[in-house]
Amino acid sequence: MIGSTLLEILYKLWPMLVIFTVILITVRIYYLKLNHKKFIFYKEIINYLFLIYILLLFELVTNRELGAYSYNLIPGTEIFRYKLGSYKWYQNVLGNIVLFIPIGYFISNYINSKTWKHIFIISFIVSLTIELVQLKIGRAMDIDDIILNVSGGVIGYLIYKIFLNIKKRLPNFLKSDTFYNILCIIVIIIVILFFVNKIRVGW
Repeated sequence: MIGSTLLEILYKLWPMLVIFTVILITVRIYYLKLNHKKFIFYKEIINYLFLIYILLLFELVTNRELGAYSYNLIPGTEIFRYKLGSYKWYQNVLGNIVLFIPIGYFISNYINSKTWKHIFIISFIVSLTIELVQLKIGRAMDIDDIILNVSGGVIGYLIYKIFLNIKKRLPNFLKSDTFYNILCIIVIIIVILFFVNKIRVGW
């Protein structure tokens, strides 16, 4: 459900993503070369994915259900409005949580956050900004969306901390950049094959 929505957005935005990717990679390569920075493949991919996520997030929160102007300032109104497990529950409750998990994870990794409070504040600021913008463009503003988004951000932070703790207990060769570069390449190949298959059978 959430995955199919993302696939639709990717299909719609692929021309922009191709141009953006070429520009970003070209500039980044020259930056690393001219400033004598070390190229670490998997870290570059993580940074790239975060930027792509931001673009997809912008598309998702600004171009759906336009004209549905409304606002809710009472916590819990929308969260408990839908039956658990229903389509609307997945879309409006689970969807708003999942939407912000990448923010919690990527930003925790980027700033090396030691506490969930940093991610809580950042997630709150980002979510509040989105809701205020949605209100101005004729979409719904909902305090429950902010609650769910922030929860997703904190979950992303917890996932980051779990991965970090697991990594500390791994053998040294599983902590090396080479291992993560190979793992990243394998994941990319799997993703490419997935999209090729999607294109072949139709979106």
